[in-house]
Amino acid sequence: MAYSLIISDLHLCAEQPLSMQVFLHFIHQIAPGADALYILGDLFEYWAGDDDIDDPFNCQIINALHALSVSGTRISIMHGNRDLLMGQTLAQASGATLLADPTLLDLYGTPTLFIHGDTLCTDDIAYQDFRKQVHEPIWQQNFLAQPLAQRKALIAQLRARSENEKMHKSDDIMDVNLDAVVSLLKRHNYPRLIHGHTHRQKRHLHMVDGHSCERWVLGDWHDTGNALRCDAMGCNWQTITF
Repeated sequence: MAYSLIISDLHLCAEQPLSMQVFLHFIHQIAPGADALYILGDLFEYWAGDDDIDDPFNCQIINALHALSVSGTRISIMHGNRDLLMGQTLAQASGATLLADPTLLDLYGTPTLFIHGDTLCTDDIAYQDFRKQVHEPIWQQNFLAQPLAQRKALIAQLRARSENEKMHKSDDIMDVNLDAVVSLLKRHNYPRLIHGHTHRQKRHLHMVDGHSCERWVLGDWHDTGNALRCDAMGCNWQTITF
């Protein structure tokens, strides 16, 4: 039976070699059987710009994705909050297509909405203000105009600040706002919703205007990975171990 795999929040980086091993095992041994692989953001722990494409660690990821694409699995990559600067150079080298956030498609007969998920965390006002700033084209142009080393240093500062701020935020603030979820489902005519970002892997069921809407929240990757496998019969979790 034809099927697709959906993943997100791998946060791949040289400092986490085990998650990289799990990812490579997934790409080489599991993903080739799928029609399509959808990566819904935060493939990388950070992405400083496409001029970092020749970094040896990044090359491992890009080459693995390219090999999967050549084998016949279609690859689509959505920007996350950590790798929003991914561009066409990266996509072409990976054999992938950049996926808009949100993207609504017919997935084996079921209307399915893909998003990264951070737009639903509307209670975190400080984050939403920051998100709006870094998604401005002028901000991105100015940032990418800086030398690569300077960009990486600034990203490291932002990551450290973000981790510090998380320590002072409640779990509820960092989770999705249910009103935002309902509004999104209404706006897109009550689809199945799949997203990541919060790392809170779970299947939810929302009743909206008499419609039963599934919401699948993808988990993050550490010593194990997780994928959502979807086919004409529905979706199920698949745990990835190495």
